[in-house]
Amino acid sequence: MAEFSEQLLPPWRRAVLKVGSSLLAADGGGLSPRNAQALAGFVSACTAAGREVVLVSSGAVAAGRAIVHADTAVDAPIAERQALAALGQAQLIAFWQGFFARPVAQVLLTHDDLRNRRRYLNARATLSALLRQRVLPVVNENDTVSVDELKLGDNDTLAAIVAALVDAEVLFIATDIDGLYDADPRRNPQARPVEVVARFSAELLSVAGGAGSASGTGGMRTKLDAAQRAAAAGIATVLFNGTRADVLEALARDRLRGTRVHPVRSRMAARKHWLQNAPAEPGGLAVDAGAADAMIEKGASLLPGGVLAVSGDFRRGDMVEVSLREADGDRRIARGVSQYSAADIRRIARRHSREIEAILGYNYGGTVIHRDDLVLL
Repeated sequence: MAEFSEQLLPPWRRAVLKVGSSLLAADGGGLSPRNAQALAGFVSACTAAGREVVLVSSGAVAAGRAIVHADTAVDAPIAERQALAALGQAQLIAFWQGFFARPVAQVLLTHDDLRNRRRYLNARATLSALLRQRVLPVVNENDTVSVDELKLGDNDTLAAIVAALVDAEVLFIATDIDGLYDADPRRNPQARPVEVVARFSAELLSVAGGAGSASGTGGMRTKLDAAQRAAAAGIATVLFNGTRADVLEALARDRLRGTRVHPVRSRMAARKHWLQNAPAEPGGLAVDAGAADAMIEKGASLLPGGVLAVSGDFRRGDMVEVSLREADGDRRIARGVSQYSAADIRRIARRHSREIEAILGYNYGGTVIHRDDLVLL
């Protein structure tokens, strides 16, 4: 079977690393450090280089299975798998903490958390705060309460969504083979490496195949599906062999021996497209000339002090229109995701950001619309 050649990765600042159960499960049950040690070393090397990594880790069910010595099948009743996940979550976070001197934080999410705009904003704010404090977030699905998400490829998809959530430049997916091949390398010794994926096709997805390992729920097809989702958000994906320490050491130096999936457009273009085209709630915000100039000329966020009037009854996380109030009427200049509800903004309009908590009793940040969630029209 042909080997992957080495390719140079472009610079990156923030990444998501997805690690599946097949890399963590011990032969006799539970979690094994056999592959995790090198994976943690990769994360530490990236951190030492001034980069940020969010870890999306499977393994809770495998850890729980070992505690009660259960032999639960993949198609077992969901309550049984949820019970194992509940047992294993604490074991999983303690397992990862053992490899790092810095704190490790558990973040449990469901797909619903990331589809709902208000919960999406809360999750993003939490992860951003953890990264600022140099804490390693370990993200997993909240399998103890999820129903739809305990299914094939769940954490591959979750990792792609988290990559977009934290504005990552790259999604690293650790597998137990060297990367994508043009045929199944376990069945066909003539399979050739696919080192670069520039576009997706039905043929490519069919080559990726289906089922994953006995320990996990995903296969190469689910990883390509996740890569396709990430590519649409402007995020590159890297598939590599997480069982090989030499591959991980090289990867920390931006040398890849695996498959690189190119994004279909830049992150900025993908984000701008969504902001421009997502449906907006009725009503919006009218701002003064100073706030408009700051947004247009300096790319600044919209602060509460610049808001003159609020219309409609939108909620935190909704898309709203922003208009400049002029003598002859309001002129639409921007749109973005509101950090506060219409009712809240009416109370803090024309006030300084530092007064928000005193007025509302809580604080989602000093901006009404953050510049990362704002697009000019």
